[in-house]
Amino acid sequence: MTLLKATSLSHSFDYPLFEDVSLSLNAGESMAIVGVSGSGKSTLMHILSSLLHPLKGNVELFGNDIYSMDDKSLVKLRRNDLGMIYQSHYLFKGFSAYENLEVATLLSGEVIDPTLLKRLGIDQVINQKVTELSGGQQQRVSIARVMSKKPRLIFADEPTGNLDHSTALEVMEIFDDYLRTHQAALVLVTHDEALAKRCTHVYRMQDHSLKEV
Repeated sequence: MTLLKATSLSHSFDYPLFEDVSLSLNAGESMAIVGVSGSGKSTLMHILSSLLHPLKGNVELFGNDIYSMDDKSLVKLRRNDLGMIYQSHYLFKGFSAYENLEVATLLSGEVIDPTLLKRLGIDQVINQKVTELSGGQQQRVSIARVMSKKPRLIFADEPTGNLDHSTALEVMEIFDDYLRTHQAALVLVTHDEALAKRCTHVYRMQDHSLKEV
């Protein structure tokens, strides 16, 4: 089943970023987008995840053209079916780590999985305020928060940037297991070629175009 399909996407700001980008992603698959800083990787992810409208082209998520959807339907789609992980955590600073997860699960109607917390190595610090956690711990809480809502499509922009290599590999294994179990898909933007190679597809953004490698 195709969860994501993009056709002939083009975008620019004060300068051209990319032109005629087309791709698709099926359930159970993962996609890495690599390339130098400023090449348009994050902008493309924002377009694919409904946060930015392209200058040209269209995006379908779960068979629906997202840029023809009304605002209410788009909000529901983001809340229930999409998960977005960034290098900046965007956690609620006045809350504990557990309370941050509760917000996500209350909105989605899911429950927090203690096994996930243990695999991410945050089970012993889950009741601490997020401001008391290290940058790596906060990053793992943000990953747990997104995965706890059980999204069908995960968009991750440098999600392991604050983690050591072994922890980053463990996070990728958790992603892989999740995709298989839930027939979900992952779009990963990364500078880490080793992590990229673990994905089903690897695309490189270069010279204003996106090519599978």
